[in-house]
Amino acid sequence: MEVTIDVASPEAGVIQKFVAKEGDTVEPGTKIAVISKSAEGVAHVAPSEEASEKAASPPSPTAEKIEEKQKPKVETAPITEKRKAPSPQPPKRSATEPQLPPKERERRVPMTRLRKRVATRLKDSQNTFAMLTTFNEVDMTNLMKLRSDYKDAFVEKHGVKLGLMSGFVKAAVSGLQNQPIVNAVIDGDDIIYRDYIDISVAVGTPKGLVVPVIRNAEKMNFAEIEKEINTLAKKAIDGSLSIDEMAGGSFTISNGGVYGSLLSTPIINPPQSAILGMHSIVTRPMVVGGDIVPRPMMYIALTYDHRLIDGREAVFFLRRIKDVVEDPRRLLLDI
Repeated sequence: MEVTIDVASPEAGVIQKFVAKEGDTVEPGTKIAVISKSAEGVAHVAPSEEASEKAASPPSPTAEKIEEKQKPKVETAPITEKRKAPSPQPPKRSATEPQLPPKERERRVPMTRLRKRVATRLKDSQNTFAMLTTFNEVDMTNLMKLRSDYKDAFVEKHGVKLGLMSGFVKAAVSGLQNQPIVNAVIDGDDIIYRDYIDISVAVGTPKGLVVPVIRNAEKMNFAEIEKEINTLAKKAIDGSLSIDEMAGGSFTISNGGVYGSLLSTPIINPPQSAILGMHSIVTRPMVVGGDIVPRPMMYIALTYDHRLIDGREAVFFLRRIKDVVEDPRRLLLDI
């Protein structure tokens, strides 16, 4: 039995039996074990009694005062102890998380359910995956020229603007088809290979981060992708996304560039195995054909689960993203 604060026996002896079962939650003063002394009676151990003796100085002569003065929270794993919360009730904290003392000019606001859920999932991701990030840079000249040349005709025919995100979604589809392990996931001792590509697109909203899913992106063209992105983004902002529209997904794209992020290491969205991070476009001097010329450049990052994906596959995947974005004609010719 592991405890955050030691519960010492009031007398020497041997544990005869445990009164509380594994997984039980016990109140202060509840007996958790029976200690047997050699050829003598038994002593009952309550978690709050010994913890109170350590916390209160000098000790109170009555059990009621001991319980009233008890401050430390005694937890067992898996047996835990509840304590009566003071008023106002502070948020529950882990054993390693300090309780911050109140200060002037500070406000304590409870976390929203969405924020708590996001925090839990991201921490689970950090604890589960062997995450590693690899980087590359992309010359955005040709994709931006493609958008500039056909933006009016695109809007006239499809009723939606041609953005850069659809180009990256198409590039990601091509990369996932070339490196299917990036689209796979570990399940116990098995690897599940997905024969579909559902791409989650991270969208920041005033209430928090949501990741609606573009289903079967491998079957969609630029216009269909742009329409779906616009529809999902509007729903995300007004809070009308359904659970089904955010469930699943086999790969995520996060565009921090819209906020001005130059470089980042995105965190995997469970239960996926990889995430692509896009960033801001910055004009930088580049060497092209032996000449130094200004080019609109973007850093891209791929964070992946190294338990499943080796560095070779991750680098090849990111190179495919770079190749397709820098020369979108590769999609037309499938090369």
